Amino acid sequence: MSKKAKQPFSSVLSVNPYKGTYLSGIASFLKNVKSPEYSKQQFVISFLNTKGFINAIIEVSKNIPDEDLFDAISNKIYDELALDQAIEYQIHYIENFGYTDDENRSFHVFIVDPLTLKETFLNVTEKIKYIDVIIPAPLLIKSLYAKDIIETGGVHCFVYIQENDASLTVYKDREFIYTKSLNFSIIDMHEKFCELYGERINYDEFLSFIKKENLKETDSEYKPYLLKLYQELFSNINEVLTYIKRAFEVEKIDHLYIGSQLNLASKIYEMAEFELNLRTSDFAFDYGFENEAQHIDEFHSLMHTYISLNNEEKYDCNFTIFHRPPKFIQRESGKLFMVIAVSLLIAFAYPITYWVLTYAQSLQLELLKEKNIKIKNEAKARKSLVDSKQNEKKRVLSLLNEEKKDYQDKKNTLIKIHQVKVDYPMKAKLLTTLTSSLNRFGVHLKTISYDEEKESKSFTFGLVANKDKKITQLVEYLTKKYIGRFKFSLEEINFNEDSKQYVSELKVKIL
Repeated sequence: MSKKAKQPFSSVLSVNPYKGTYLSGIASFLKNVKSPEYSKQQFVISFLNTKGFINAIIEVSKNIPDEDLFDAISNKIYDELALDQAIEYQIHYIENFGYTDDENRSFHVFIVDPLTLKETFLNVTEKIKYIDVIIPAPLLIKSLYAKDIIETGGVHCFVYIQENDASLTVYKDREFIYTKSLNFSIIDMHEKFCELYGERINYDEFLSFIKKENLKETDSEYKPYLLKLYQELFSNINEVLTYIKRAFEVEKIDHLYIGSQLNLASKIYEMAEFELNLRTSDFAFDYGFENEAQHIDEFHSLMHTYISLNNEEKYDCNFTIFHRPPKFIQRESGKLFMVIAVSLLIAFAYPITYWVLTYAQSLQLELLKEKNIKIKNEAKARKSLVDSKQNEKKRVLSLLNEEKKDYQDKKNTLIKIHQVKVDYPMKAKLLTTLTSSLNRFGVHLKTISYDEEKESKSFTFGLVANKDKKITQLVEYLTKKYIGRFKFSLEEINFNEDSKQYVSELKVKIL
């Protein structure tokens, strides 16, 4: 266990919230706990499977200081992943040192909806009230390298099949680079098996078969369908590994570890080695624990191993929202107790300290009086200097305002001359520009009017067409073509019963 677990805690409790299983660890001995209870003396750790969080790689500028890093990453993932702005997601990240460049830093970001945490751990917290650490399951694999359970480097792929999830995780040079949920959990495999078999078999019967029947030895009618199912699993793994090689510039996968939460009769790692042509081993490691059970979920062993790591060896990615109760002096009742204790202490000490404080305050008063006289003299001198500067400021501002007024008058005169000589739009040219597209859309011009008020100049065109769509197409065309030059507004299109035509007024404001 870590220093944190060794000193204040007598045991470590690992929790699988999806199966409702608990393992208690004392020193190097693990045992199943069927009915866990709340205890201040136990350190509690659990995990989120790959379906419980969102994982993404985000790049941010190296110029962003560390104190602003969380805000920068949070804002970017909300934008890039189109997350619901109304939800305050739990966000943690670890730096991806192997994929930085000269301008940006790369981070693996893990995102969890708080509602997912509450729903996943509802039954757990009803029993044990708090959880010290909740970590994404793929990051637990880091402990295999930190403890030298896996001594080699290179690129390693870990596939672990649980009842409600199946995950694929890749580490490169002993660091996490990728994880993905596969649709091959035990429950998913049962559904796929029934589809291949063409008949629905009982889930318990399916579990009994895969746990008891070795595919090398059995002649069961289920054998070819289960073999086909495993082939689909390996094909899916191969597709993901192909993507990883391309996306992360990986030349080859050095080792594949594959295993299951269930104690399967068939050695799927041997089949995987044959199908994928990769060096493959069972996802089962020697953690050095003693235990009372024949088969322990690997994630339980990984959690207990993870606790034994130093902080420098762990990934800082704790999603818990179920914090243990604060210390007594940090609670409201504890603070009240401390206030009462201090009050009593002051009450008893007051008669003795009163006379000492009175004498000290009289001496302090004399010193303050002398200091007050000195400060008043300095204040008078400074006030005189400030008044002199204020008068000088008023004189200078008066001159400045006169210059500004003169400058503004000249500026306005020049602007008017420029508007008349350069910017004044010729009506005939504007009319030609605006009406050149009427025939293209089969729209006729019935009336034209021009209005000019101060800085605003506008035309009003009376349009006539045999279809209202022609008018709307004309307006749409003009709006796109003359964007930034004119502002078009069309309030309504009316149908004239007498002429059997559509009429409308198009207002054009010259910008």
